[in-house]
Amino acid sequence: MPAEPPALPADSKDWTWVIAQGCPECGWTPPPSAEIAPRVRATVPRWRAVLNRDDVAVRTRPERWSALEYGCHVRDVCRVFAGRLDQLLTEDNPTFADWDQDAAAHEGRYYAEDPAGVADDYERDSEQIASGFAAVRADQWERKGTRSNGSLFTVATLGAYFLHDLEHHLVDVDG
Repeated sequence: MPAEPPALPADSKDWTWVIAQGCPECGWTPPPSAEIAPRVRATVPRWRAVLNRDDVAVRTRPERWSALEYGCHVRDVCRVFAGRLDQLLTEDNPTFADWDQDAAAHEGRYYAEDPAGVADDYERDSEQIASGFAAVRADQWERKGTRSNGSLFTVATLGAYFLHDLEHHLVDVDG
């Protein structure tokens, strides 16, 4: 069993600005809603390749997770956002529960996960949410919900925000 790596500084940045502005760090631009599902699906082989690397569990920079830890994170992002998408489509003006990604990494022992299992989980979980976005009807894209900090999302902006996370972290791990 690998030793637990040191905790990283918490990411307290509010990344919602990428929805309107794009991300200069990774070059991401907000997509049309119809591109969300296909682009989520396109991340699967890239994440599988990353999670198949020999050095997948090595932190190459002390202030960043390993590729394995990022893989676990995006797998869990798929799960969290699938729940949020479901809330938006089935509830009127839901408020999303908090999710502490740093606590999830620590409690889930991301550093010790099996990379092949994470790749399989990511493929399954990303397909589930991609299918969810692919099934959104034209009249549902503007349904609204709120994050606990007050940030307002529509189905469309939630999809964009979610997609940015998957694609941005591929840049973080040279995927």
